[in-house]
Amino acid sequence: MEDLITLAKDTVKDREEVPFSVYSSTKEQKISNVPIHKPLLIFILGGTKKLGSDNHVVCPTGSFVFLSNNPNIDMRNIPNDQEYFAILIEFDYTDFSQLKGNRKKTKRYFQGDVHPILHTALRQLIELSAIAPMDAMQFRKKELLHLMYLAGYKDVNAIAEPPSISHQVHDIISNNITEEWCVERLASNLFMSESTLRRKLKSEGTDVKAIRTRARLGHGLHLIQTTMESVGTISASCGYQSQSRFTDQFKLLFGMTPSELRKTRMND
Repeated sequence: MEDLITLAKDTVKDREEVPFSVYSSTKEQKISNVPIHKPLLIFILGGTKKLGSDNHVVCPTGSFVFLSNNPNIDMRNIPNDQEYFAILIEFDYTDFSQLKGNRKKTKRYFQGDVHPILHTALRQLIELSAIAPMDAMQFRKKELLHLMYLAGYKDVNAIAEPPSISHQVHDIISNNITEEWCVERLASNLFMSESTLRRKLKSEGTDVKAIRTRARLGHGLHLIQTTMESVGTISASCGYQSQSRFTDQFKLLFGMTPSELRKTRMND
């Protein structure tokens, strides 16, 4: 796995935009309520990932876990003899349309080992992302899904939950995270009335304010994990005028402050 770690580090250092994210830490991270709004494939290349409030899903070095876009989940990222290191690839629901066979009932997750075929496919994706435009990488991501399916991971066909209204609202907000999205504007984007949007969101147990907050905090979590920008800069880029407000809401949702999480990425 060391070759993939080195390649991924070099790629994200040299390229401003890549079709994957790199998360690493030198100290344990224990993060509650991590929002998963799109199907998410995580390759654990160093350390151990544990999922669920009871840590019942254990993903050691050299394994992967594929999460549905349905759950919010507790995570522990645990360095062992080496740093915790993971590559994350997010997919759209339409990426799965190429897969043959009937869609099964959605699974919350499935996991497996990074066998040689997957290792090679991941390496090729990282290598190509160093030279190819982002638009081209969408096809390579679909190839990765197809390869997993042909390699026997049939649950790939059951991991993508059809986007709910709340997922659609989240996507709109995420595309312009600092905007003050109101119900009227969101309803217009979704070609429905305000009352219909409110009713549909209520039936899903949420509302626009809650989705906007989770979208902003989820973006903040991603930036804390992938950049070394100051907390003040990150809070502003998430649409918060007050850093203290951002910090308070971040801790309320994820169980630790942005600064506490940032320290897990640093060597003493």
